[in-house]
Amino acid sequence: MRQLPEALREQLASGVTTLCRCWRLVRADGVTLGFTDHDEDLMLDATVCRAGSGLDASEATARFGLQVDGGEVFGALADDALTEADLAAGRYDAATVETWLVDWSAPATRVLLAVATLGEVRREGMAFAAELRSLAEKLGQESGRVYTAACAADLGDARCRVDLGVPGYSASGTVAALDGTSALRAAGLDGFAEGWFTAGRLAFTSGTNAGLASEVKRHVVDAAGVAVALWQAMPEPIAPGDAFVITAGCDKQFSTCRDRFANTANFRGFPHIPGNDYVISHA
Repeated sequence: MRQLPEALREQLASGVTTLCRCWRLVRADGVTLGFTDHDEDLMLDATVCRAGSGLDASEATARFGLQVDGGEVFGALADDALTEADLAAGRYDAATVETWLVDWSAPATRVLLAVATLGEVRREGMAFAAELRSLAEKLGQESGRVYTAACAADLGDARCRVDLGVPGYSASGTVAALDGTSALRAAGLDGFAEGWFTAGRLAFTSGTNAGLASEVKRHVVDAAGVAVALWQAMPEPIAPGDAFVITAGCDKQFSTCRDRFANTANFRGFPHIPGNDYVISHA
């Protein structure tokens, strides 16, 4: 049961409406922002909760058991608070959001209503709506190890242990030309066989997308040079001359781990596990 501070209980019992809601948002990179639906800025410990964002909330839902509770917050995109570029770049993905009920006449009198993670964000012009998902959502996420034929590790992570800094496993290049919104012609990758970077990762080191990355959908070598297609369009337009670092791809198959990376000792899958074909072969 939630325990209300004595001062807040007295305020609620008095019928005087000096209450508002505050939201403290903590991104994965540690950046902390505060917002309130009050008409003036409020201090929540060391966080300034800004009133100028026009933030407001929908009706929240709460359920018994382990079902995922939910709600939404609405607001305007502002250059000094929530920017469209940051949202598009994914900097707010899975951010933690605390919802507080605050007495604006005495901000120290408050109670924590909920802790949630930021889910789907919808943008319309200069406004946005963000879904809030309760902590119960984490119970539905995959935990532990799954028995599959494919590797469960990501290339280069602590379980895989492949050093992507080894020459040949990564390369630097520049954008020579564009074939589309998320397709480009690359300079500096001429020495690599076709498909070497398919399922790899391309991270921009200059240009308007510097610091952002996307998975490589396709790496093709043809008469016109080297073509790279990305799975997702970048938040900002890609321009000729933009520099990037691209890493080799892995399809998570045992043969690729053995032949391309000589890393069978760290393969995190079960290549000999019977598949569906074996299961139904006796039927």
